[in-house]
Amino acid sequence: MPHTDAPRMSIQTEERLESIDPATGEVVGRVRTTPVEEIPRRIAAARSAQVAWGSLSPRARAEILKGAAAGLLERSDEIGTLATREMGKPLAEGRGEARHGARSLVESLDEIAESLEPIERRDRRTVSRLRFDPLGVATVVTPWNFPVLMPQESVLPALVAGNTVLFKPSEETPLTGEAWAAPLIEALAAAGHPDVMQVVHGDEAQGKALVRGDVDLVVFTGSRAAGEDILQAAGSGLKRVVLELGGKDPLIVLDDADLDAAVAFATRNCFRNAGQVCVATERIYVHAAVVDGFTERLVTSAQALRQGAGTEEGVDVGPMVNARQKTNVVAQIEDAVRRGARRLLGEGAAPGNFVPPTVLAGLDHSMPIMREETFGPVACVMAFEDDDEAVRLANDSPYGLGGAVFGSENRANAIADRLSTAMVGINRGCGGAEGTPWVGARKSGYGYRGGPEGHRQFAQVRVISAAAEQGGEP
Repeated sequence: MPHTDAPRMSIQTEERLESIDPATGEVVGRVRTTPVEEIPRRIAAARSAQVAWGSLSPRARAEILKGAAAGLLERSDEIGTLATREMGKPLAEGRGEARHGARSLVESLDEIAESLEPIERRDRRTVSRLRFDPLGVATVVTPWNFPVLMPQESVLPALVAGNTVLFKPSEETPLTGEAWAAPLIEALAAAGHPDVMQVVHGDEAQGKALVRGDVDLVVFTGSRAAGEDILQAAGSGLKRVVLELGGKDPLIVLDDADLDAAVAFATRNCFRNAGQVCVATERIYVHAAVVDGFTERLVTSAQALRQGAGTEEGVDVGPMVNARQKTNVVAQIEDAVRRGARRLLGEGAAPGNFVPPTVLAGLDHSMPIMREETFGPVACVMAFEDDDEAVRLANDSPYGLGGAVFGSENRANAIADRLSTAMVGINRGCGGAEGTPWVGARKSGYGYRGGPEGHRQFAQVRVISAAAEQGGEP
């Protein structure tokens, strides 16, 4: 794997934001930092532009945004390569993310527009129309781990709902964010709607200025701590908030599970994107009768993964996004080992921003690695004796994003019904069928995205009622 003597992070000055390749330490590129004092003017321009944009129907807005599809598809390999260079994921995954976003754009816009069509409800006396109108100006702040799909899933429903958007990509992936946004901004300008979408670059200072500014909706994906700060800041203005926050997803493996399938899932979900995934499997609870066999297979499977720079052929696991993230992950691992955990895989220091795929056993819930979000390539395996204990352990967390249960269908479903996570997969990952929302429970989410229910959270519901033609008094 590439060696960097001094792990570096993206560097911000008053005038520019410098993006650093976490695998090599090389400068990928630079963007202009948006001065904090400029943000109120940006918000004012967005509010002015919202009047004309909001007067269009959701269908008309979706049709304008479809003008970005060809440009996004044409630039998808370039955008995906930028994602790999900026945050480290394997090139096939970076380009795959960008291509999927481009290819699904039109279908996504149609789904959002359909979700925002008026709905009629009636009873004997009253007929009501439910309208989904714009909220106004939206701030959308997105993370670095999926720098194409996260913006797409938040910006598009905000725009189709008739809001104008100030989009701040992560300071770790500013080039990817700007490249993804460019075709959308071009399509809007070509249709006579400048300032409907603007990109704001910067770090926490710019993010806070956007949240505290004169906006009506704040959409954020990121850490629980940042989400709590945003909710507090937005509360003084009674702003609408949609938050997807951290996770500590459990995987429960029953004694009647297909161990090969469970190991394959665990390998993928613990180490994909170097564990830097909101629904990464961070806690694995395995029935005591099969824990040894499961763990042995998991170690063998993880040993086969190749780590290196995402731009290298055949790489499965890239680096941490920056030195700070590596320090966090290594500290959790070393703390667990000091407290008695056994390191079955992952011995030895790795250069630069890399953390080797690691498998730990002999864990308990007194260890921070079983309670705090890790966001790194670590599989933590703990045994349980019966189904009740498995449920108790899985629910012993403030988080509640996703989870999975592997075992016979009836038994796995019975356990899934008792879990406190918002999304659970049975013998698979937690993602739902098309049209289902992406939801976080407890301290993993506030509001949600996706599907008709999620798309409508980007709009103001209005109820307009009149007397029915027949029946009693209105």
